[in-house]
Amino acid sequence: MPPLPEVFLLLAAACAAGAMNAVAGGGTLITFAVLVASGMPAIQANATSTVALLVGIVGSLYGYRSHLPAARPWIKNFGIVSIVGGLLGAYLLTVTNPLFFERLVPFLILFATCLFLGGDVLGRVRTLGTSLASIAVALALQFGVAIYGGYFGAGIGILMLASLGFLGLRNIHEMNAIKTVLAALINLVAAAYFIFSGLVLWPQAIILTLGATLGYYGGATFAQKISQTQVRRLVGVIGGILAIIFFWKQFFGK
Repeated sequence: MPPLPEVFLLLAAACAAGAMNAVAGGGTLITFAVLVASGMPAIQANATSTVALLVGIVGSLYGYRSHLPAARPWIKNFGIVSIVGGLLGAYLLTVTNPLFFERLVPFLILFATCLFLGGDVLGRVRTLGTSLASIAVALALQFGVAIYGGYFGAGIGILMLASLGFLGLRNIHEMNAIKTVLAALINLVAAAYFIFSGLVLWPQAIILTLGATLGYYGGATFAQKISQTQVRRLVGVIGGILAIIFFWKQFFGK
C-alpha cells in the first residue's frame, strides 16, 4: 500500500482525471503524470492508469444514460474497429520504443482541439455522408484513434469528439455519450492486454479507480447542466492545456 500522502494525491488526481474524461478527455495525462512522479516506470504507469480509468468509466456511462440510445448505431458501426485498434495499440506499447509516438502526441492533441472547435464551420462546408467511401474514411479515423487510445490514450476523448464533429454530429451531449462508449471498448481490450502482460500495479490501480468513479459521474452530470457552447469552450481549454504541457515536456522539459 502506498504512503498515506500518496494515497490522497492519487485519489485527487483520479477524481480530476475522471471528470476531465467525462467532459472532453485527457484525464490519462493527470494519472499517468502522478504515477510517474511517484517513481513508477512509464509503461507500468500507463497500464495501471488505463485499468483504473476503465473501471471508473461506469460512472460516466451512468451520467450519460439518457443519451446512450444515440450511441447504439455508432457502437454497431465502430465497435469492431475500436476493439481491434485498441488491442493493436496496447501491443505496440509493449514492444516498441514509445519516443516517436510521444513526440507526436502534442501535435495530435493540438490538431484535434482545433478541428473540434472548428466543427461547426467544417460542418457547413463538408461532412462525411453515407457513401461507401465516406464510411471507409470514418472507420479509418476511428481505427487510428483506437490505436492511439490503446497505445497511450491521453487526449483520446478530444480526438474522438473531433472525429464525430467532422462526421456531422452537433449535439455535444450525444457526442460525449458516444465517445464514452467507444472509449470504454478501446480501453477494455487495452486493459485486458495489460493485465495479461502483468503490467498493472494493483494497489495504485484500486486507489485510482475509487477517485475516477466519482470524477466520471460528477463530470458527466456537470457537463449536461451547462450549455453546449460552454462545453465546447471547456474542451478547447482542456485541449490547449494538454498541448502546451506535452510540447513543453517533449521539447523544452529535458
